[in-house]
Amino acid sequence: MTVTTIETQWVQVKNGNLDIDAYVAKPSQEGEFPGIIVIQEIFGVNEHIRDVTERIAKEGYVAIAPAIYQRLAPGFEAGYTPEDIKIGKQYKNQTKASELLSDIQTTINYLYTLPNVKKGGVGSIGFCFGGHVTYLAATLDDIAITASFYGAGITNSTPGDGEPTINCTANIKGSIYTFFGDKDTSIPPQQVDQIETALQKYNISHQVFRYQEADHGFFCDQRGSYHAPSAQDAWNRVLELFISLR
Repeated sequence: MTVTTIETQWVQVKNGNLDIDAYVAKPSQEGEFPGIIVIQEIFGVNEHIRDVTERIAKEGYVAIAPAIYQRLAPGFEAGYTPEDIKIGKQYKNQTKASELLSDIQTTINYLYTLPNVKKGGVGSIGFCFGGHVTYLAATLDDIAITASFYGAGITNSTPGDGEPTINCTANIKGSIYTFFGDKDTSIPPQQVDQIETALQKYNISHQVFRYQEADHGFFCDQRGSYHAPSAQDAWNRVLELFISLR
């Protein structure tokens, strides 16, 4: 359901003593709409993530992108230079799975307080580091569907210390679509195979999409690795997944 106009605003989501900045985009028209959590790359809730949040709203969802670096660097927003990547990775390496899950659950709770958000389950979409985090967040009870884009490290690490995120696959509650580029050296094909095998082993409703000509970050039209045909196909798949929330 495409909507004519949307409204956007920055809000603060309160998690105990922490106020999390979050970018919200929602349809202007009245009615109830499913909620979608948008999880950033290592570059913060930057222009690209805000654009994705708005694109989702235009499809008839209430989308919210929480700043998952709020605890470390309030207001952080970066581009895609080598220096930006260096700084973004430094923050990523300081995050902890328990805190990320807590912040995402708090964001879900906030969504449910909005009068135009449909209750009974939300969706999640994440990119780069956010692709890893959204795979982890798929274990939350309220996450009904997940779209995880090129999340590196799922098979061999988790934010902070602990067992690799892939070990939580059995706890995924809903459906998950994962998206990878075959040219992405940060996620070797063997790791994609491991993720697919784990999803199959635990009978998780899933699809794994591999794009032969795509590299890491292929969905972001502000990066040199943007690959339009792969990005368009992936977007169509995401919308196909999101429809199940209606």
